[in-house]
Amino acid sequence: MNEFFDPLSLARWQFGLTTLYHFIFVPLTIGLSLLVAILQTVWVRTGKTKYLRLTRLFGKIFLINFAMGVVTGIVQEFQFGMNWSNYSRFVGDIFGAPLAMEGLIAFFFEATFIGLWIFGWDKLPKKIHLLTIWFTWIGTVLSAYFILAANAFMQNPVGYELNPEKGRAELTDIVAVLLNPVALTQFPHTIFAAIMFAGTVIVAVAAYHLKRRQFVDEMRTALRFGAWTNILGFLGVGLTGHSLGMVMTQTQPMKMAAAEALYNTASGKDASFSIFSLGTPDGAHEIFSVRVPYILSFLSNGTFDGTVEGIRDLQAEYTAQYCGADAMLTCPTDGQFAPIIWVTYWSFRWMIGLGAFAALVSAVGLWITRKDKELPKWVWKVAIWTAPIPMLASLVGWVFTEMGRQPWIVFGVMTTEQGVSPGVPGWAVAVSLAVFTLVYGALAVVEFKLIKKAAIEGPAEITHDEESGEPDHDKLATVY
Repeated sequence: MNEFFDPLSLARWQFGLTTLYHFIFVPLTIGLSLLVAILQTVWVRTGKTKYLRLTRLFGKIFLINFAMGVVTGIVQEFQFGMNWSNYSRFVGDIFGAPLAMEGLIAFFFEATFIGLWIFGWDKLPKKIHLLTIWFTWIGTVLSAYFILAANAFMQNPVGYELNPEKGRAELTDIVAVLLNPVALTQFPHTIFAAIMFAGTVIVAVAAYHLKRRQFVDEMRTALRFGAWTNILGFLGVGLTGHSLGMVMTQTQPMKMAAAEALYNTASGKDASFSIFSLGTPDGAHEIFSVRVPYILSFLSNGTFDGTVEGIRDLQAEYTAQYCGADAMLTCPTDGQFAPIIWVTYWSFRWMIGLGAFAALVSAVGLWITRKDKELPKWVWKVAIWTAPIPMLASLVGWVFTEMGRQPWIVFGVMTTEQGVSPGVPGWAVAVSLAVFTLVYGALAVVEFKLIKKAAIEGPAEITHDEESGEPDHDKLATVY
């Protein structure tokens, strides 16, 4: 019973639940804001009504998702003080800076222009109104960057110094924090993943209507637009993921070793990548695997003859570095510096595999829909059910990112067990975890039903005034 109500374990579960749940909405907001901006741009350039109808349809889905993302994101701010007060006090001077920038600069920028876009359809000139959705997208990516910069400090702490008298880390270089190599590579990787997710959602909505031969002209355009977006997004994810992997190897070599369950240092041909592997229960010894030579070396170093450090060598190195007499602050209670191997191993592969599967479905979809012909219903069902696949890839990618950093909450500076709030009983965390789970479950049902309703309704009819895109001066007169 005491293990069940362990405050640290429950706090970690709560953080994982709220963070992953919130991140369901983030990539769709980032990706759809860009794709809606592109659709509206094409409408402004061509004057074709179908692009306006698609803009309105997917803009509505974007707004529903944006609202839910704001609601769930607020909890993230409170959680650091609720369950991780030691962490908040220790690194609040650094971690709070990019979060404050996100709230005061990016979010208000985004909120201002999203308001202008919502209410400016019949009040702003067509091209001015178009700018508002592009500025909305800029606000979403700025917001994402500031948050990723805060997370990057946890992966690779820079721009700070420890104050032993106050027992906390203090900011010395905000530029170093914002230009953290992890943030610079993690940011484009996240954006391309978001674009993939948004593309598959568009494909799913189009497939639903094409299955019923509804809005055929608009939905064929949407289907191919979403599929190409998904494929291009996957290429971007792959390229940026390789860069992120090399930075990760430099800053967190244990995470890369755990991703491959590599216990002994290897180089060249021996630094292989296992597509599938079976091992002993403790994960320390391999029983069977399917391997590709040199690939782990390339992923880690960008060369086929590089060296990848193994878990055992890194464990000995970290023990000497962080568990000495002068470094007790960063030594875990059990003295283990490797994360849970099976979690990092499989989450890394599921991340890659799910993303590749979604891109493959889009490529096949582009090929079989190149001509307007009747297709079996199962084709459209596959397209519809592929929609959440990139989202799942992103979620397991974050599981890999955060679980692979363990046992540290801030790499090399503070362990996770030292960051939890002292004096908070396990039952209190368990109650809040149960409440969050129930509330988030209810919100998920509401979100899904609202988006499903908007998707099933399809593109609305466009009036002559809306099609022109010019302000309605009669309405403006009544306003002013």
